[in-house]
Amino acid sequence: MDLTALGIIGIVLAILVLILLIWGIATYNSFVRLRNLVQEAWRQIDVELHRRYDLIPNLVETVKGYAAHERAVFDEVTRARALAATPGATPGQQAQQENVLEQALGRLFAVAEAYPQLRAAENFAQLQAELTNTEDRIAAGRRFYNANVRELNTKVESFPPSVIAGMFGFRRAEYFEANDPTVRARPSVSFQDTAGNVGSYAPTPPPPAGPGAPGYSTGGPSHGGEPGSFQPGQGGGQPGYPRSQPPQG
Repeated sequence: MDLTALGIIGIVLAILVLILLIWGIATYNSFVRLRNLVQEAWRQIDVELHRRYDLIPNLVETVKGYAAHERAVFDEVTRARALAATPGATPGQQAQQENVLEQALGRLFAVAEAYPQLRAAENFAQLQAELTNTEDRIAAGRRFYNANVRELNTKVESFPPSVIAGMFGFRRAEYFEANDPTVRARPSVSFQDTAGNVGSYAPTPPPPAGPGAPGYSTGGPSHGGEPGSFQPGQGGGQPGYPRSQPPQG
Protein backbone atom coordinates (compact mmCIF):
# COMPACT_ATOMS: atom_id res chain seq x y z
CA MET A 1 0.00 0.00 0.00
CA ASP A 2 1.56 3.27 -1.11
CA LEU A 3 1.72 6.50 0.84
CA THR A 4 -1.13 8.05 -1.15
CA ALA A 5 -3.56 5.29 -0.12
CA LEU A 6 -2.46 5.55 3.50
CA GLY A 7 -2.99 9.29 3.38
CA ILE A 8 -6.51 8.88 2.01
CA ILE A 9 -7.38 6.34 4.70
CA GLY A 10 -5.99 8.66 7.36
CA ILE A 11 -8.06 11.56 6.07
CA VAL A 12 -11.23 9.43 6.00
CA LEU A 13 -10.62 8.21 9.55
CA ALA A 14 -9.97 11.75 10.75
CA ILE A 15 -13.24 12.92 9.17
CA LEU A 16 -15.15 10.05 10.82
CA VAL A 17 -13.64 10.85 14.21
CA LEU A 18 -14.53 14.52 13.77
CA ILE A 19 -18.12 13.63 12.84
CA LEU A 20 -18.44 11.35 15.88
CA LEU A 21 -17.00 14.06 18.12
CA ILE A 22 -19.42 16.68 16.81
CA TRP A 23 -22.35 14.26 17.21
CA GLY A 24 -21.28 13.37 20.76
CA ILE A 25 -21.04 17.02 21.80
CA ALA A 26 -24.42 17.85 20.23
CA THR A 27 -26.07 14.85 21.89
CA TYR A 28 -24.57 15.69 25.28
CA ASN A 29 -25.78 19.29 25.02
CA SER A 30 -29.28 18.14 24.09
CA PHE A 31 -29.37 15.93 27.20
CA VAL A 32 -28.30 18.89 29.35
CA ARG A 33 -31.01 21.07 27.81
CA LEU A 34 -33.74 18.46 28.39
CA ARG A 35 -32.60 17.80 31.95
CA ASN A 36 -32.71 21.52 32.72
CA LEU A 37 -36.19 21.80 31.19
CA VAL A 38 -37.41 18.96 33.40
CA GLN A 39 -35.84 20.46 36.51
CA GLU A 40 -37.22 23.94 35.91
CA ALA A 41 -40.66 22.53 35.05
CA TRP A 42 -40.70 20.66 38.34
CA ARG A 43 -39.63 23.76 40.25
CA GLN A 44 -42.58 25.72 38.85
CA ILE A 45 -45.00 22.93 39.78
CA ASP A 46 -43.57 23.04 43.30
CA VAL A 47 -44.25 26.79 43.47
CA GLU A 48 -47.92 26.29 42.55
CA LEU A 49 -48.30 23.36 44.95
CA HIS A 50 -47.07 25.51 47.83
CA ARG A 51 -49.40 28.32 46.79
CA ARG A 52 -52.23 25.83 47.16
CA TYR A 53 -50.92 24.67 50.54
CA ASP A 54 -51.05 28.30 51.69
CA LEU A 55 -54.72 28.58 50.69
CA ILE A 56 -55.91 25.43 52.45
CA PRO A 57 -55.65 26.64 56.10
CA ASN A 58 -57.80 29.69 55.29
CA LEU A 59 -60.30 27.44 53.55
CA VAL A 60 -60.46 25.12 56.56
CA GLU A 61 -60.94 28.03 58.97
CA THR A 62 -63.74 29.44 56.83
CA VAL A 63 -65.62 26.14 56.74
CA LYS A 64 -64.97 25.64 60.45
CA GLY A 65 -66.82 28.88 61.17
CA TYR A 66 -70.02 27.28 59.85
CA ALA A 67 -69.42 23.61 60.70
CA ALA A 68 -67.19 23.50 63.77
CA HIS A 69 -68.39 20.00 64.71
CA GLU A 70 -66.84 18.46 61.55
CA ARG A 71 -63.53 18.15 63.37
CA ALA A 72 -62.56 14.82 61.81
CA VAL A 73 -62.70 16.30 58.30
CA PHE A 74 -60.66 19.34 59.31
CA ASP A 75 -58.02 17.16 60.96
CA GLU A 76 -57.84 14.96 57.88
CA VAL A 77 -57.27 17.92 55.57
CA THR A 78 -54.65 19.39 57.92
CA ARG A 79 -52.73 16.10 58.11
CA ALA A 80 -52.89 15.57 54.35
CA ARG A 81 -51.66 19.11 53.70
CA ALA A 82 -48.75 18.67 56.13
CA LEU A 83 -47.76 15.41 54.45
CA ALA A 84 -47.94 16.85 50.94
CA ALA A 85 -45.94 19.94 51.96
CA THR A 86 -43.06 17.86 53.36
CA PRO A 87 -39.98 18.67 51.23
CA GLY A 88 -37.74 16.14 49.51
CA ALA A 89 -40.36 13.93 47.83
CA THR A 90 -39.80 12.56 44.34
CA PRO A 91 -42.46 13.30 41.69
CA GLY A 92 -43.95 9.83 42.20
CA GLN A 93 -44.08 10.23 45.97
CA GLN A 94 -45.44 13.77 45.66
CA ALA A 95 -48.18 12.51 43.36
CA GLN A 96 -49.25 9.93 45.93
CA GLN A 97 -49.38 12.58 48.65
CA GLU A 98 -51.37 14.89 46.39
CA ASN A 99 -53.92 12.11 45.86
CA VAL A 100 -54.46 11.88 49.61
CA LEU A 101 -54.86 15.65 49.83
CA GLU A 102 -57.33 15.68 46.93
CA GLN A 103 -59.50 13.10 48.68
CA ALA A 104 -59.46 15.09 51.91
CA LEU A 105 -60.39 18.30 50.07
CA GLY A 106 -63.24 16.47 48.38
CA ARG A 107 -64.68 15.61 51.79
CA LEU A 108 -64.23 19.20 52.94
CA PHE A 109 -66.23 20.49 49.98
CA ALA A 110 -68.87 17.84 50.65
CA VAL A 111 -69.26 19.34 54.13
CA ALA A 112 -69.55 22.82 52.62
CA GLU A 113 -72.38 21.57 50.41
CA ALA A 114 -74.54 21.04 53.48
CA TYR A 115 -74.32 24.73 54.47
CA PRO A 116 -75.97 27.10 51.95
CA GLN A 117 -74.88 30.17 53.91
CA LEU A 118 -71.27 29.01 53.72
CA ARG A 119 -71.51 28.39 49.99
CA ALA A 120 -72.89 31.90 49.54
CA ALA A 121 -70.22 33.55 51.70
CA GLU A 122 -68.00 35.92 49.74
CA ASN A 123 -64.72 34.89 51.37
CA PHE A 124 -65.43 31.20 50.75
CA ALA A 125 -66.24 31.92 47.12
CA GLN A 126 -63.01 33.88 46.75
CA LEU A 127 -60.92 31.12 48.32
CA GLN A 128 -62.56 28.54 46.07
CA ALA A 129 -61.84 30.67 43.00
CA GLU A 130 -58.19 31.10 44.00
CA LEU A 131 -57.87 27.37 44.65
CA THR A 132 -59.41 26.56 41.28
CA ASN A 133 -57.05 28.94 39.47
CA THR A 134 -54.10 27.39 41.27
CA GLU A 135 -55.28 23.90 40.32
CA ASP A 136 -55.46 25.01 36.69
CA ARG A 137 -51.87 26.24 36.81
CA ILE A 138 -50.75 22.99 38.43
CA ALA A 139 -52.46 21.02 35.67
CA ALA A 140 -50.81 23.14 32.97
CA GLY A 141 -47.44 22.79 34.67
CA ARG A 142 -47.90 19.04 34.95
CA ARG A 143 -48.58 18.73 31.23
CA PHE A 144 -45.48 20.78 30.41
CA TYR A 145 -43.33 18.83 32.86
CA ASN A 146 -44.54 15.45 31.60
CA ALA A 147 -43.95 16.46 27.97
CA ASN A 148 -40.32 17.23 28.76
CA VAL A 149 -39.96 14.04 30.81
CA ARG A 150 -41.29 12.03 27.88
CA GLU A 151 -38.78 13.61 25.50
CA LEU A 152 -35.89 13.07 27.91
CA ASN A 153 -36.84 9.45 28.61
CA THR A 154 -37.26 8.69 24.91
CA LYS A 155 -33.79 10.02 24.20
CA VAL A 156 -32.23 8.17 27.14
CA GLU A 157 -33.67 4.89 25.85
CA SER A 158 -32.89 5.45 22.15
CA PHE A 159 -29.77 4.22 20.39
CA PRO A 160 -27.21 5.67 19.82
CA PRO A 161 -28.02 8.56 22.24
CA SER A 162 -28.28 5.97 25.03
CA VAL A 163 -24.50 5.52 24.72
CA ILE A 164 -23.92 9.16 25.65
CA ALA A 165 -26.57 8.90 28.40
CA GLY A 166 -24.76 5.95 29.93
CA MET A 167 -21.35 7.60 29.70
CA PHE A 168 -22.43 10.83 31.40
CA GLY A 169 -25.10 9.58 33.81
CA PHE A 170 -28.27 10.94 32.18
CA ARG A 171 -31.20 8.89 33.49
CA ARG A 172 -34.94 8.56 33.08
CA ALA A 173 -37.08 11.09 34.94
CA GLU A 174 -40.33 10.36 36.76
CA TYR A 175 -43.72 11.48 35.49
CA PHE A 176 -45.99 13.52 37.75
CA GLU A 177 -49.51 12.28 37.15
CA ALA A 178 -52.62 11.32 39.04
CA ASN A 179 -52.83 7.62 39.93
CA ASP A 180 -56.29 7.19 41.29
CA PRO A 181 -59.11 7.72 38.75
CA THR A 182 -61.49 8.50 41.62
CA VAL A 183 -59.29 11.45 42.59
CA ARG A 184 -58.92 12.86 39.12
CA ALA A 185 -62.42 14.37 39.22
CA ARG A 186 -61.73 17.58 41.13
CA PRO A 187 -64.62 18.70 43.31
CA SER A 188 -66.21 21.93 42.18
CA VAL A 189 -68.43 24.19 44.22
CA SER A 190 -70.70 26.52 42.28
CA PHE A 191 -71.98 29.44 44.30
CA GLN A 192 -74.44 31.17 42.02
CA ASP A 193 -76.00 30.41 38.70
CA THR A 194 -76.81 33.05 36.10
CA ALA A 195 -80.05 33.82 37.90
CA GLY A 196 -78.21 34.53 41.15
CA ASN A 197 -79.32 31.32 42.88
CA VAL A 198 -76.98 29.31 45.04
CA GLY A 199 -75.55 26.45 43.05
CA SER A 200 -74.61 22.93 44.08
CA TYR A 201 -71.56 20.78 44.58
CA ALA A 202 -70.56 18.54 41.70
CA PRO A 203 -67.34 16.91 40.54
CA THR A 204 -65.75 18.29 37.42
CA PRO A 205 -64.91 15.94 34.53
CA PRO A 206 -61.49 14.30 34.78
CA PRO A 207 -58.61 16.04 32.98
CA PRO A 208 -57.18 14.60 29.77
CA ALA A 209 -54.66 11.81 30.17
CA GLY A 210 -51.08 12.93 30.68
CA PRO A 211 -48.25 11.93 28.38
CA GLY A 212 -46.41 8.72 28.71
CA ALA A 213 -48.62 6.84 31.14
CA PRO A 214 -51.77 4.75 30.60
CA GLY A 215 -54.82 5.92 32.41
CA TYR A 216 -53.16 9.19 33.40
CA SER A 217 -51.66 7.71 36.53
CA THR A 218 -49.69 10.15 38.77
CA GLY A 219 -46.54 8.54 38.92
CA GLY A 220 -45.49 7.17 35.59
CA PRO A 221 -43.05 5.23 37.72
CA SER A 222 -43.80 3.63 41.04
CA HIS A 223 -44.65 5.75 44.05
CA GLY A 224 -41.33 5.21 45.70
CA GLY A 225 -39.43 6.41 42.66
CA GLU A 226 -38.21 4.35 39.74
CA PRO A 227 -34.84 2.72 40.49
CA GLY A 228 -32.08 4.53 38.70
CA SER A 229 -34.38 7.31 37.56
CA PHE A 230 -33.53 11.00 37.51
CA GLN A 231 -35.29 12.93 40.28
CA PRO A 232 -35.85 16.62 39.54
CA GLY A 233 -34.30 18.75 42.22
CA GLN A 234 -32.88 15.67 43.96
CA GLY A 235 -29.24 15.08 44.65
CA GLY A 236 -26.43 17.57 44.29
CA GLY A 237 -28.78 20.52 44.47
CA GLN A 238 -29.50 20.30 40.77
CA PRO A 239 -31.84 22.91 39.49
CA GLY A 240 -35.24 21.94 38.28
CA TYR A 241 -39.62 24.64 34.64
CA PRO A 242 -38.64 26.86 31.98
CA ARG A 243 -41.25 29.09 30.66
CA SER A 244 -40.21 28.32 27.13
CA GLN A 245 -42.25 25.95 25.04
CA PRO A 246 -41.37 22.23 25.08
CA PRO A 247 -38.65 21.48 22.53
CA GLN A 248 -39.74 20.13 19.22
CA GLY A 249 -38.52 16.79 17.95
